[in-house]
Amino acid sequence: MGTTTRRNASAMKMVGALLALYRKDAGLTQRSLGERFVIGEEQIASIEQGRRPLKPDLAEQLDELLETKGALSVALSRMPEVDLVPLWAEEYLDREREAVAISAYASLAVPGQLQTEGYARAVFRSRVPVYDVDEIEQLVSRRMERQEILQRKMPPTVSFVVWEAVLRDRLGGNEVHAEQVRKLRESADVPGITLQVLPLGRTSHAGLDGPFVLLETPDYQRLAYMETHRGSQLIADPDGVGILTQKYAMLRTQALNTEDTRDLLDRLLGEA
Repeated sequence: MGTTTRRNASAMKMVGALLALYRKDAGLTQRSLGERFVIGEEQIASIEQGRRPLKPDLAEQLDELLETKGALSVALSRMPEVDLVPLWAEEYLDREREAVAISAYASLAVPGQLQTEGYARAVFRSRVPVYDVDEIEQLVSRRMERQEILQRKMPPTVSFVVWEAVLRDRLGGNEVHAEQVRKLRESADVPGITLQVLPLGRTSHAGLDGPFVLLETPDYQRLAYMETHRGSQLIADPDGVGILTQKYAMLRTQALNTEDTRDLLDRLLGEA
């Protein structure tokens, strides 16, 4: 499923209204239904109000519990594909918002949580086929909203390994580049954020298969996330997560330590 022009709020509200109808017909409250799936009353309320998308796997489980003969799954599959952010990315964003620990290896662009507005805009302008102006501004706004998790009263513990090639690239031009490096340098001093640069010229590289993210949820579940040109994969399988966890541990040993990373960013700022 690809991204297109805008979030289809009306269709989401329609699916949410169907869920509310079937739930009430089954004699369940939002709380009792949420408890059945260990997702909570608030998430059920958000889905019914059209503020949060119903995910395909949850739709199937709800159809079975509420005996709706697949009505929710069919409604979800027939929604017009006009979501700004596709469902497979929404699942990751939901998990990212609640994560207590985030580890990310970035080899193509600065991690979204650390991007400046100008850099994010340059990222979305680089997309092929191109987004229109309104789409770009909506996506930039959403990316900036993602960074709020780092300003929470109890933010997650985060670790980033960024390949030096990302920092050498001048996406968006010299001014955007300088602003982005400055933000990275400031982020490197923030308690709870560990930033390491994997330098060019290494004779071994554990991240050649591409970027990925590791998450830990409040109930200690470990997840991994990977994106491709045509979609993404949220991995819960312990073996799959374990392999990526090993890769990330190796990348951290191959990267510069935090002090040397700050020195490199200072040099890049001097060259900007």
